Amino acid sequence: MIVNKVDIVAVAVKKEQYPPADMAEIAFAGRSNVGKSSLLNLVTGRRKLAKVSGAPGKTRTINFYEINGSFRIVDLPGYGYAKISRSEREKWGRMIESYLEKRPNLVKVVQLVDIRHGPTALDIQMYDYLKFYGLDGFVVATKADKVPVTRRAGHLSAIRKGLDMAGDDTLIAVSALKKEGLDEMLKAIEGAVDAV
Repeated sequence: MIVNKVDIVAVAVKKEQYPPADMAEIAFAGRSNVGKSSLLNLVTGRRKLAKVSGAPGKTRTINFYEINGSFRIVDLPGYGYAKISRSEREKWGRMIESYLEKRPNLVKVVQLVDIRHGPTALDIQMYDYLKFYGLDGFVVATKADKVPVTRRAGHLSAIRKGLDMAGDDTLIAVSALKKEGLDEMLKAIEGAVDAV
């Protein structure tokens, strides 16, 4: 898949602000500061499409990006961000749950896990949640460049085991910095969209 055209079509905090459910959507979900914005920029080939920040919690809305006029990538707020109020965290949680549970054209969720640390309790909870709704099976281990190539297989194995992934579930190591894993990830996104 080659990304030729990217348009932001909606920035939403409630379903009334979503674009029409007229094309397949692939959502990106992950803990705050896992590298979601960097990955989105890598996938779309746009350096400044999603704002990248060293401080977690930058994405506070659900952002809908139309890709090649044929499907959308949906950037969800990061989960687990501790430096906001509890009420704000709950509001984000409700916003994300509402989208994940009620969006009829959502076909798959790309869950991001930091390859260096393996899945946290929140990552496991999210994966189980996605499994319950049939949206699991596509995990990206971000920041792969931070782990030596000789130790990468062990880290990926720990992620697969920690999330209790099925043998045929997709796990891809990606480095936004070095553009590693991009082709494999684009093929997996294309396969999920084509399967609809």
